[in-house]
Amino acid sequence: QVQLVESGGGLVQAGGSLRLSCAASGRTLNGYTMAWFRQAPGKEREFVAAIRWSGGTTYSSNSVEGRFTISRDNVKNTVYLQMNSLKPEDTAVYSCAARSVWSATISPPGQYNYWGQGTQVTVSS
Repeated sequence: QVQLVESGGGLVQAGGSLRLSCAASGRTLNGYTMAWFRQAPGKEREFVAAIRWSGGTTYSSNSVEGRFTISRDNVKNTVYLQMNSLKPEDTAVYSCAARSVWSATISPPGQYNYWGQGTQVTVSS
């Protein structure tokens, strides 16, 4: 079992920055894929970014490419999402997710078997 705890959400003005953290516990993450998803009110859960723990390959959705960066700290067993140039449309609950099974696809949320509780990010205009 993997436990995930997010932190770092909050209220920020458009153009500002936030860094989300996702602390993992329960087991080592070698071979895992870690991801961030977000869900705005009335919308479906949306893939934001992912990182393969072994090797560090990263992926980002087109909507955040160039503004958001996902990274990991092997020692702290933590994944980060650095969010810059935030826009009001980035407002959502951001959730961290993990999966142990390798797949060439990254974005389907159904492939992830561990989830954090989510953290609210609100961007004011």
